[in-house]
Amino acid sequence: MVRPSEPVFPMKTTEVLFMILRGIDFGNVLNASGARGFFGEGYPFHRFFEPFGLNYEGSTFVAKTTTLHPRLRPHLKEGNMPLGADGITPAEFKPACIKVRLWQGITLNAVGLSGPGAERLLREGRWELLRRPFFISFMGMGDKAQRLRELREFVQLLVGSRHRFIARFGLKINFSCPNVGLRPAELVEEVGEALEIAAPLGVPLVPKLNATVPVEPVVDVSRHAAFDALCISNTIPWGQLPERINWRQLWGTNVSPLAHLGGGGMSGPPLLSIVCDWIRQARTAGLSKPIIGGGGIISRGGVDQMLVSGATAISLGTVSIVRPWRVQRLIRYANACMAWHQRAGAVR
Repeated sequence: MVRPSEPVFPMKTTEVLFMILRGIDFGNVLNASGARGFFGEGYPFHRFFEPFGLNYEGSTFVAKTTTLHPRLRPHLKEGNMPLGADGITPAEFKPACIKVRLWQGITLNAVGLSGPGAERLLREGRWELLRRPFFISFMGMGDKAQRLRELREFVQLLVGSRHRFIARFGLKINFSCPNVGLRPAELVEEVGEALEIAAPLGVPLVPKLNATVPVEPVVDVSRHAAFDALCISNTIPWGQLPERINWRQLWGTNVSPLAHLGGGGMSGPPLLSIVCDWIRQARTAGLSKPIIGGGGIISRGGVDQMLVSGATAISLGTVSIVRPWRVQRLIRYANACMAWHQRAGAVR
């Protein structure tokens, strides 16, 4: 383990070092949305790897993205991952909508935001009992008007229940899921409107975008008063950025193994340099708000690259599937890195 007193990597003193949003300290390590389920319950395979280092102590919980209405098979317009009788946990030990290449450390998923819907999740009362700061994640469905209408209804649900919450929380507004038939590059255009709708909540708001979106419009909207931080990136949709990703080499085919489910999106090491380059360009272009960087972090080197690029915090997701024994070590390492640089920045 790296001692917190050790300078692990170079960082410019102009970088944003603290993930303190509206007075709430969210820490510098978060789990990716979905990595631990809707309430932190995790997934069946987690219990097998917990003795080997798969635990998220020292990181901030981010809930799996929910939609306003249920997306359950086969009753309504559905997600692609069948859920069990509780409507929350996966029905399959190895969901067919997720493909894994352990050797390469990559995954392809077309889960499609399967879930019981926001009203049911709030009725559970489990978010209200959490005692440390955390994030809820939401995404609207349909065309633009419907997505904004659903966000408005979701905000009203939260406003009506937030007085029951023990811990303070933030809201991630997801504009990046590639598995529901929407184009992330187009969704960036409605971020400002979504922030206006969610602002009455009075909680930190964090848009989640995809590294395929142009930097410039994101920098512009980041100046919005309700834009507290940015989360970048979700998976890269199948076939995109072919100049950076050799899809055939990675998967042995030019056709997605999940083509019948819309193609899916990829996570893992091929995303690391793409996300780091995006963050670096955004910082150069003037994005001064905190950035949560995620994508391809499965080693200490990935942590270093993400933080050097200008990320304020990191997000860990795929590593829990492809290298689960590294999760706790990476959390400790990242926290040690950031603690040293925060102290160094305070001294300067």
